[in-house]
Amino acid sequence: MGKQRSPRSPRPPHVVSGNMNVKSSYGMNSCQIRCSESSPGGDHITGRRSLEGEYLSSKAGIYHGSKNDSIQCSVASKGMYYGRRQMFFLSHVRSIALVVAFIGALFLLDSLMFSIIHSMNLQISSPQRDSVGLQDDHNAYAKQEQTQVEMYSNLLNLASADLTKKGLEPEFSTLWEEPYKEQASAWKPCADKKGPTHQGTYPVNNGFLLVSANGGINQQRVAVCNAVAVASLLNATLVIPKFLFSNVWNDPSQFGDIYQEEHFINTLKDEVNIIKELPSHLQSLHIEEIGSLITDADIMKEAKPADFIRIILPILQKNGVVHFLGFGNRLGFDPLPFNLQRLRCKCNFHALKFVPKIQQAASLLVGRIRKTDIGRSLLDNQLLGNFTADNALRGQDTSRDPSKYLALHLRFEIDMVAYSLCAFGGGEDEAKELEAYRKVHFPIVVERLKNTKSVSPAELRKLGKCPLTPEEAGLVLSGLGFKRSTYIFLAGSGIYGGSSRMHALTRLYPNLVTKENLLTPSELAPFRNFSSQLAALDFIACATSDVFAMTDSGSQLSSLVSGYRVYYGNGQAPTIRPNKKRLAAVLKENGTISWNRFQERVTKMIQEDQRVNVRGFGRSVYRQPRCHECMCKLH
Repeated sequence: MGKQRSPRSPRPPHVVSGNMNVKSSYGMNSCQIRCSESSPGGDHITGRRSLEGEYLSSKAGIYHGSKNDSIQCSVASKGMYYGRRQMFFLSHVRSIALVVAFIGALFLLDSLMFSIIHSMNLQISSPQRDSVGLQDDHNAYAKQEQTQVEMYSNLLNLASADLTKKGLEPEFSTLWEEPYKEQASAWKPCADKKGPTHQGTYPVNNGFLLVSANGGINQQRVAVCNAVAVASLLNATLVIPKFLFSNVWNDPSQFGDIYQEEHFINTLKDEVNIIKELPSHLQSLHIEEIGSLITDADIMKEAKPADFIRIILPILQKNGVVHFLGFGNRLGFDPLPFNLQRLRCKCNFHALKFVPKIQQAASLLVGRIRKTDIGRSLLDNQLLGNFTADNALRGQDTSRDPSKYLALHLRFEIDMVAYSLCAFGGGEDEAKELEAYRKVHFPIVVERLKNTKSVSPAELRKLGKCPLTPEEAGLVLSGLGFKRSTYIFLAGSGIYGGSSRMHALTRLYPNLVTKENLLTPSELAPFRNFSSQLAALDFIACATSDVFAMTDSGSQLSSLVSGYRVYYGNGQAPTIRPNKKRLAAVLKENGTISWNRFQERVTKMIQEDQRVNVRGFGRSVYRQPRCHECMCKLH
């Protein structure tokens, strides 16, 4: 991606189009992947091929020229000295030997150069592979494909030409603003507004709740806040949740490694009693033997409060403790009492604050894109805490306005691509590769497909079921009018196809950066083996961006980031959320649609999604907090 910058570097170096190979530096052997880290460094395989091609072409030219010269010389000699061929041969045998030796030397040099280049490549690429670990399955798929893939060549050419044409023109300021700013700014955060509380005294304590949350940092965040609401519902004391270790995320981080424990406890103390450890007299209990272990099989997904009272409360009152194993989306969003819904919002938007180590690194990251911390927002204050972005900028010129940046969360990892059953322009080789991946990682899906009528990839795309490619994301941004010079922070990992897939996006927007470009190796070192903490840096960089663009509205990170921007954005934090079904219909006209018409339809699609709507029944308060339980409307 480019050379690592020093801690004082005000802006990361530009990322060159063909050099984008986003990959994960932690083990990923399962069907899930976190949107967390990408790795610096160029695509050395592509570089090797380019270098070898140039050398072999040069060699072929020299050899071919020498050969032609010798042939022409012999033909001329034959005509002029036909009667004295033997004499000529004897007198020129030394010259002929030299020509033959020269040609042989060329072949030898060719073999030698190829070996040297190949050896150098192995030496360069091997440390990178070692640094991410042998279990980095997604990285293998990210680097495997080298041929550039373009699904919409006509639109891509139109977009590139338009970006070049408008390069020197002023950019529309409305791109960086919410289209319905006045309506959006009318909603203010108030989930922490004091209402009826226990005021330090609690009803009869029915026992203790233990929670072991699975998944990645974003799934765990949801589980924690749902657990807080359930503890309040059951009049139970909540023990600070544990995070299950999984070979999917390969991260041993616990709650206190990511979030501030004391702040969490103190923020919620008036609603829920929270302690750090289970009392000693209960620690020797065999939870499963006494029937207090609750799994996903014991309580339905999106359960109602009545289900918890009917199923869980009797066990809690009998044994004094209940352990939710793998607790996630077990508590539904509606119907839910007002105070429990507000409590969930208070947990997510106020109680969960990242630890100073994460805040400090994120402050450096954001500051280096902006080149200043002038104009810090409420989002900055909530996520960066006491760390200001100018920590990274001392000695730099901060008199200029902050640089704006767009954060893009791509969800185009091998697991997403394979699971979708879609086609992405890679032909038969791609189809075979994805089928092989499904057989290993999604055997249930493969078996199900044998017994059901399959839907064609074209139909899936038409229905909006396919993840957006980097190419499609670039077309949306250019259709909206973002200039080629736009700085884009890329959140995501292990992009399927690596640089071959990223080429279309970097062709349009070369200024792509990741945390690996923005932070030095020493600054990233404390997070290297902790994927959840790395994902927290992505979360902050996306949430504090001037514009956030997602490619999959079902992603937990995208959902939580967009909700955070609604809650603290004050109508100044636009989010781009493409409607994949509508976009597929537009892209289908790749060969015939004009660029002006494409821009009109894409802009209309995005702006309609940005309308200010109140949370609908059953929708997530974490993603759509614009409701009276979480926010207050001023007028």
